[in-house]
Amino acid sequence: MKMTEKIRIALFSVCFLAAGVSGMTISAKAAGISNESQASARAQEKIPGATVTDVDRDHEQGVVVYDVDLVKGNKKYEITYRASDAKIVAYGWEKISVGASRNKPVISESKCRSLAASKVKNGTILSVVHKYDDGIEYYKVKMTDANKTYKMEFHARTGALIDYEWKYTIMPGGGNNNNGNNNNGNNNNGYIGLNKAKQIAKDKVPGAVIVKAEFDMDDGVPVYEIELVKGRYEYDVKIHAQTGNILEWDQDYDD
Repeated sequence: MKMTEKIRIALFSVCFLAAGVSGMTISAKAAGISNESQASARAQEKIPGATVTDVDRDHEQGVVVYDVDLVKGNKKYEITYRASDAKIVAYGWEKISVGASRNKPVISESKCRSLAASKVKNGTILSVVHKYDDGIEYYKVKMTDANKTYKMEFHARTGALIDYEWKYTIMPGGGNNNNGNNNNGNNNNGYIGLNKAKQIAKDKVPGAVIVKAEFDMDDGVPVYEIELVKGRYEYDVKIHAQTGNILEWDQDYDD
């Protein structure tokens, strides 16, 4: 083989590899979401045939997200995508119209617990509340597993699931690392770290289960906002991210 042919082939190979790397970079970038139109397209791929009714760009646990609302048939959906990689970090749906079915007996709480457990494998039931709203009796169930929190509503007479949602307790993939939420204690900004904040909240409400924990800026003050559940009570604890002092504490009864 002549030297010029070898050089030509070598140059071709380098260009081909470079093009491949470039293509991979473009594909990696394309995997994220940078505008509302892309978020809508993702959601319609997830729920084929659905109509997008609203799209919002927001921040969740320190990262940019897109919230997409859709409607299909008798269901309304809400999907939250992380903008950086289009990962779904929250998902839910609810039935728009539900019949009262008063001719059927009310299912027991134990039956409802069994239904909920079948929906979330290896999950822990935090609370089950029998409620009545707009002529419909239902059980409201809150659950958690290693990574997510769940809220479900079961028709109290048919046992049908009529409302379902989940979200990550803490954003997966290190989404909090730039906002003082490292898991190893203090960072360069002097933040106490998310784990310490969670422990402070647990000490404030012994026996409660954390269902949400995130870093935020409140009027320029860095804070950790912790939500907990214990029985039929819900707690919100706001902790100063640098001093560890509890700035706000609220208790609500889920009636």
